[in-house]
Order: sequence, then C-alpha cells, then structure tokens
Amino acid sequence: MFKQGKHLWVAFVGLSALQNVRAALPTPVAPSNAPPAGDWIALIQGYIKDGGLVLGLAIAVLGFLWIAYLAFAKFNEARQGKAEWAEVGVLGIVGAIVLIFASYLLTEAAGII
Repeated sequence: MFKQGKHLWVAFVGLSALQNVRAALPTPVAPSNAPPAGDWIALIQGYIKDGGLVLGLAIAVLGFLWIAYLAFAKFNEARQGKAEWAEVGVLGIVGAIVLIFASYLLTEAAGII
C-alpha cells in the first residue's frame, strides 16, 4: 500500500506539470470581425459567424466529394458497359453546374452573414 506522503508528492508533481502545460498554451485567436475589448456579446457573435462559415465550407467540400464519387462511379459503369458514355457527360455537366451554383450561394451567404 502507498503511504499518505507518496500520494501528496504524486499530486504535487502532477499539478506542477499541469501548470507548466497551461503556461505554454497559445492565446485564443479573435474572430474575423474582432470586437472592442470587453464586448463579450460581439465576441460570441463573431465566433458564431466564423463557425457558420466553416460549416458552410465543410458542406461544400462534402458536395464536391459527393459529385466526384458519383462521376467516378458512373465512369466505371460506362467502362463496364452498364451505362452509356452520354450519361457520364451529362453527369459531368450537371455536376459542374451544381458545384458552381453552390459556390455562388456560399459566397453570397458569406457576404450577408
């Protein structure tokens, strides 16, 4: 069994190590529209705006990946003779239009937010 003194020593070493780790943390980055010091509501609104923009970009990336996956799948079907090559072309054109439209909507939303 451990003695009481060893537990206190381990706790002291652990806490001192924790203080050293906390001291090395970087300062948080202000949101893109940095509010004046002390304005917590504007600070939270700025972080929510930046989070919304990041979420929109993540959804756009998922859209790009989904269109690319569909294009590769349709291309593979056309190579195996299960689909027509015209379907691959139509998917490419429609996919490009959808991605351009999604990019336009994200750009407009970023300006409004």
